[in-house]
Parts: sequence; C-alpha cells; structure tokens
Amino acid sequence: MKYQASVASRLYGRLDDVSGEAGYAEHPPRVGFFTDTSVCIGCKACEVACKEWNALPDPDAGVLKLSGESYDNTSALGASSWRHVAFIEQGPLDAGAPAAGGLSPADVLGPALAGLASPDSVAPATRWLMASDVCKHCTHAACLDVCPTGALVRTEFGTVIVQSDVCNGCAYCVSACPFGVIDRREDDGRAWKCTMCYDRLRGGMEPACAKACPTDSIQFGPLDELRVTAAARVQELHASGVTDARLYGADPDDGIGGAGAFFLLLDEPEVYGLPPNPVVTTKDLPAMWKWAGGAAALLVAGVAAAFAGRRP
Repeated sequence: MKYQASVASRLYGRLDDVSGEAGYAEHPPRVGFFTDTSVCIGCKACEVACKEWNALPDPDAGVLKLSGESYDNTSALGASSWRHVAFIEQGPLDAGAPAAGGLSPADVLGPALAGLASPDSVAPATRWLMASDVCKHCTHAACLDVCPTGALVRTEFGTVIVQSDVCNGCAYCVSACPFGVIDRREDDGRAWKCTMCYDRLRGGMEPACAKACPTDSIQFGPLDELRVTAAARVQELHASGVTDARLYGADPDDGIGGAGAFFLLLDEPEVYGLPPNPVVTTKDLPAMWKWAGGAAALLVAGVAAAFAGRRP
C-alpha cells in the first residue's frame, strides 16, 4: 500500500493524477461515483448492498428504528452506514406554480395524474428530493494529512480508504473531514468510511452500491468520463425546464480539488445537508509549518547567542 502525497505537493495547484502523486508509477485511471439525484427513487438498495458486501454492523439489530425524519432510518453517514439515502420533503405546492428546482405539479404527480387532478387536489402535493450520500474521496483530502499512523491512504484507483488494522482511534480524521463523513465505532474506537469497495475494484468489479442501484442514479467509472456524462445530463435537465439542476463536487478547482464522488442536485447544497463551498481543512498547514520552522530557527539562534554571550 502506498502512502499519500505530501501536504505541500497536493495543496499547490490541481492534481489530475492523484495516484501518481501518491507514489504509484503505474496505475489505472482514477475512478469515482456520479450520483444523479434526479432519478433516485429512495429505494435504499445502495444502503443494503453496501452493508451486505462490507459486513457492516447494525447498531440496532433486531429493532425497527424510525428516526422521525420521514422515511429515513439511518439519518446520516457514519462508521456503520457508508451510504445514506436522504429523504427531503418540500411543499406544499400552489396549484400550477413551480416548486423550488423548477418542478411543477406535473413533475411531482406525473402528467397523467396532474391533468386529471383538480386544483384543490394538486395544491397539497409535495416534492421529494432523494439523494444517496457517500464519502467524497476528495482530491485534497484533509483526512490523509492529519492521520498520524498512515491508516488513511490513497489507493491506485485514486480513492481514499482507511486501513482498520493500522488505525489507532485518534479521531483526527473525524474532525478534519469537511463533510463529516468519517466516524468511529463505539465498540472498538477505530475510524471507518466508504472504501468504494476497494476489494471489488481490485477484482475488476464495480462497487456494490452502483451495482445494486435500479435507476442508475449511482454511476461508477473513470472520473473524467463521469464528468462529461454529468455535464450532458445537466444540459438535458435545463433544456427540459429543470433550471435549478447543478453539479456539486465536479469542479477540480473547488476547495477540495474536486471530489471523487460528486452529485447532480436539484436544489442548493444546504438542502441536502452539504456545505455550499467545502474547503480542505488543512489548507493552511504548509504556511503553518513554514512559520513554525522560522520560529524554531529564531529560538535556536537566540539560545546560541545567549550561551555565546556567557563565555568568559
């Protein structure tokens, strides 16, 4: 397993070859996820497949637990939930008036039902936004920067994983992640998160969540190709009147250098619980080390001068 590139080499300029920067002389193209939330039906097949393949524990085994947040019974990403399908209810809609995101009652109910429904029956309609969230596998990954044991590493596929047998449970990565993705399990204290099914990638298979998704909301493949696909999909939605469709995490020049798992959203990122302008939390580390080195040099010089002044 190769260790991550240095903080300085990753924080100055874009990194299109994150695997090469991590020390892999030969490696496959960087892969990732494109999650198109406009076709997510909230079936949670991705959550089930992720838990099943990765043998993730159920902290509430044998108990039917409802969070009180509509149909969402996992609530958030965590050490035992590496995929989380968010259910966001918006409405009610006024009859014939577009909702946030440019959707009309026909978009919500379907053209046939909306055409038969009376204004009174259309008015209470709501819009559901559903989105399968996951670790972003950032280009500039703060979790890599702060890990003191090398448990967090960049793989040959450009993804970021946690080596659980190396993790000491310090939780530095938990506080460093700008998305709040990484978490520790209470039973062993170690950090866990999505690996993009690293074992399946090494076997030439796609991740379990993408394999299980019935609508292709979760698409997996070479990251460059996914960005082209995503841009075309946004244009298609804009042309059909869904003007609020936008990409999140697809820009290599954003605060995290672009995400290895990015999204098509139908509303503002905050609606989905995502930070609007994520920034790698260790961006100031190079400057901090520079100032610390300068201060240490001045201290050494001062001590040397003091001892020199005391000589007879």
